[in-house]
Amino acid sequence: MTPPAPTVSVVMAAYNGAGLIGETLASLAAQTFGDFELIVVDDCSTDDTRAVIAGWDDPRLRLIESAHNGGPVRARNRAFAQARGRYVAGLDQDDLCTPDRFARQVAFLDANPDVVLVGANAHYLDGARQSASAYAPLTTPTLVEWLLHVENPLVWSSVMLRTDAARTLDPFTRPDILYAEDFDLYHRMARMGRIARLDDELILYRRHAGGASHRYTATMEDSAALVLAGAYAPFFGEGAVEAASLVVRHVMGRTAPPDRATLEAIGDILVRLQDLFLQRHPCDEPCLRLIRWETARRWAGVVRSGLRSGTITLFDVVAARRDHLGLGHAGIEELAWSRAIGKTRGLIGR
Repeated sequence: MTPPAPTVSVVMAAYNGAGLIGETLASLAAQTFGDFELIVVDDCSTDDTRAVIAGWDDPRLRLIESAHNGGPVRARNRAFAQARGRYVAGLDQDDLCTPDRFARQVAFLDANPDVVLVGANAHYLDGARQSASAYAPLTTPTLVEWLLHVENPLVWSSVMLRTDAARTLDPFTRPDILYAEDFDLYHRMARMGRIARLDDELILYRRHAGGASHRYTATMEDSAALVLAGAYAPFFGEGAVEAASLVVRHVMGRTAPPDRATLEAIGDILVRLQDLFLQRHPCDEPCLRLIRWETARRWAGVVRSGLRSGTITLFDVVAARRDHLGLGHAGIEELAWSRAIGKTRGLIGR
């Protein structure tokens, strides 16, 4: 007899993760919501990953062994193809869930049928040290959907989505959008319903030198720019590719703008994007304040990186400020301090 379908299917791609995947499995075993299955696709690991997984004595586990190494996107897609749950939860082999993650997200999706995907806030985990993430502390669905235009606001390991909506995508995640396939997925899912985030930290996101975000930055940025160029096309037409490249390089990647002209171009893009977004997504005053505030925070990051590198001056910042951006909600004293840091670094480098 075929067992009844679980509420949640957890999909995981595994490759040479023997040193950390045991802790991830333990965080699943500790979930207060137990109606889930775990589908792990091992992508031809050369260490003891399969043995560690097989040693997890739990009937909810299904281990699939790939015959050939196809990369994490294809492995995750293969796991998704086997999912039987009403909801699908993402989880990487080295990240950890808090015990109430599944309970909180299932309850949210059950109560909000217009939401097709919900994430959660995350803490960073560096070895044994936890630290707060740089993500927006407070969100609304409209804010999350706005932030998708200027950054990736969700950690993949925090995401839970509706399986029936995701089944309409072919493929589930696109292998050609390597290392930004989750970002691409969120944009594609947003065409089907709302995207939301629980603001409590329900995930410990592990940062280490072996992570893709450290090893494949250039590929990740190229893929993210491709995603944003598609999103910007209705707003910028033929200028969408250039606008996406500037946002990815300087807003997402925090690379210092090389001159005032670039800083002004970034400000123009942010203001135009925000105005056009708000025309299509009207929101109440508290939500509008959040959007303005979080956009100004991103602008402040661009400004600080330029001041610290010495590529722009305080005069450039004042001249380039745009409506709703100002000085990025940073006081002139704070910006002057960033400039002083840049000058000091320049002296040290001589």
